[in-house]
Amino acid sequence: MELSTRYNPADTEERWYAHWESRGYFRSMPDDRESFTIVIPPPNVTGVLHMGHMLNNTIQDILIRKARLDGKNACWVPGTDHASIATEAKVVRWLREEKKLRKADLSREQFMEYAYQWKEKYGGIILRQLRKLGASCDWERTAFTMDKGYYDDVIRVFVDLFNKDKLYRGLRMVNWDPEAKTVLSNEEVLYQEEQAQLFHIRYLPEDSASEGLVIATQRPETIFADVAVAVNPKDGRYGHLVGKKVRIPLIDKPIPVIADDYVDIEFGTGALKITPAHDQNDYEVGQRHQLEVIDILTDDGRINESCAFAPIVGLDRFEARKRMKPLLEESGNLVKTEDYVTNIGRSERTGVVVEPKLSLQWFVKMSSLGEPALKAVLEEEVKFYPPSFQNLYRNWMENLRDWCISRQLWWGQRIPAWYLKSEALSKETKVFVAATAAEALEIARKET
Repeated sequence: MELSTRYNPADTEERWYAHWESRGYFRSMPDDRESFTIVIPPPNVTGVLHMGHMLNNTIQDILIRKARLDGKNACWVPGTDHASIATEAKVVRWLREEKKLRKADLSREQFMEYAYQWKEKYGGIILRQLRKLGASCDWERTAFTMDKGYYDDVIRVFVDLFNKDKLYRGLRMVNWDPEAKTVLSNEEVLYQEEQAQLFHIRYLPEDSASEGLVIATQRPETIFADVAVAVNPKDGRYGHLVGKKVRIPLIDKPIPVIADDYVDIEFGTGALKITPAHDQNDYEVGQRHQLEVIDILTDDGRINESCAFAPIVGLDRFEARKRMKPLLEESGNLVKTEDYVTNIGRSERTGVVVEPKLSLQWFVKMSSLGEPALKAVLEEEVKFYPPSFQNLYRNWMENLRDWCISRQLWWGQRIPAWYLKSEALSKETKVFVAATAAEALEIARKET
């Protein structure tokens, strides 16, 4: 028989793979042999597999096949990940571009139907790609992270962590996507250098006895959320103003001038507008000085009615910014504008500029998790290759912040929390965490 000089995968791979699968070579059942199990890092159903998946799954396949050759009970569990926020962003874009539908026009049930259509299409493609790759998975164990069993496990763990005081609902500064109207993780905010405009705005003193001071900001629309102007206590230029008040332009609202070491004397004018609702650092300064928090943005990035300047209420944040320049010029408060390059954070999911936002969210307490994780590495129970990554890991573990796990989405596991508002509770909202509504109601009856 003459052998071809070129290998043609189409002639052999599909035929042999079907043979292996029909004989049950990849199937694994518990027995007395030493077990060797890999649960596939489930690919996200956001699209098709890429070369990174091919490399990673080839390595897993090598390990599984070697374990079989060594006589071990080798089991490779395949599956896919619902990838909550990433998949929802893909589905929203698909609905907008292909079906001319907006998420806002759909009910949750309707949206979930479309999301499952997406999952069936791309989840199916992913599993077929893995077969084409020759992955020797136990296909009878194929799973999806929103299958009922896994879904219920997530809910059970959430309730368990809540009951053990390992997670909580709290007001914190978060990354907010005004288009998707959800929280983002730090990793989902992509920073890039962009052209921006810096507005130098004069805040006149309340008593008109001096020229006041000038602040520099790229966000003039947020001056109506200012609650103070901060200067460095060592800055001799402004010492005479500390403890006095200046007026916010256009609304003449008096706000205090405070001294705080956070202010960099050398940066800008050395005077910093403090806007706790719209900047993480400003929020921390505000906490130290017990300042008010005024949020002037809606969830979709429009100026809300908390803004005391009616001409921009209801406008998109960027349209409001455009309006501010002529208004400040007309009032005489605009000293100058200058173009400069700065890092702007954009949502990985929608591409819009991310807003720092003070929001009630759910958080996992990380200190009790980070300490044993660091100890395991320091005592060499866990080793890094190459060892240089140990220092990076240590830095992470020693600087943990509580982990925000809530998202404002429809696709994914829903947080098992029920909320009770009543006249007796006034503005306070009572929260009950339980696996089911019936269990939550039972808890509520006992506590109210």
